[in-house]
Amino acid sequence: MNGWLKGVYLYRHFLASSIRNELVNQFARSRLGGLWLIIHPLVMVAIYAFVLSAVLSAKFDGIDNRYAYAIYLTSGILAWTLFSDTLSRCLNLFVGNGDLLKKMRIPKVTLPLITAGTVLINNLVLFAAIIVIFAFLGHAPTMTIVWMPVITGVLLLFALGLGVIIGVLNVFLRDLAQVVPIVLQFLFWFTPIVYPVVIIPEDVRGFLFFNPVYLLVNAYHDVLAYQQSPNLFDLGILGLIGAVLLVLGLWLVRKANAEMVDKL
Repeated sequence: MNGWLKGVYLYRHFLASSIRNELVNQFARSRLGGLWLIIHPLVMVAIYAFVLSAVLSAKFDGIDNRYAYAIYLTSGILAWTLFSDTLSRCLNLFVGNGDLLKKMRIPKVTLPLITAGTVLINNLVLFAAIIVIFAFLGHAPTMTIVWMPVITGVLLLFALGLGVIIGVLNVFLRDLAQVVPIVLQFLFWFTPIVYPVVIIPEDVRGFLFFNPVYLLVNAYHDVLAYQQSPNLFDLGILGLIGAVLLVLGLWLVRKANAEMVDKL
């Protein structure tokens, strides 16, 4: 652990410059630049809201707003975007940086931190846009918004821990690059994001608690859509699981260090 922390400190300038370069290179040749960070998810929300709001608008009794479905959907999309973006970037965390790892002796722990910094900044930009839109729709944030750093941190920790493990495995099992996007598609539709949990039959609703993404998305819904405190017990458990996954992932990185460089 001390070696990881020392490596992060010694390469702090490399971390900062890499995050900046990642953000700049995302839309280097785009006229709209960083606005695409907001446009993509909001267009997705607009499409779902237009198609489904008439069907599902009556299902959101806890949200006193005529745009209840759009608010519910946008809150869930914010959580899903952070989770899926982190996992997708971590999938090629080592494969995509093979040349860098061969040419430079950098601590591999810096790569997950670069990913975490990039996706977090992207998500914060989207979050700021969503808060403005909510206020425009008459759903201004309340004091419950103070929970957002907590649930965002837990989500990022969980996604990063899982992502690092997948990133290591992808070095040796390249089929994961094809499997993970499919799994994410299934996970998206099996998580109440575009539909409320109440439409799921009660006899199978209990299985949702085995889906950690549901618990994370539910926390976002609680704070942003229903404007109430999240379930702290669930967040605590997920935070602990995320920490264990991240430590396990970093241990795998150290354990398979030599073999990874050979494979890359």
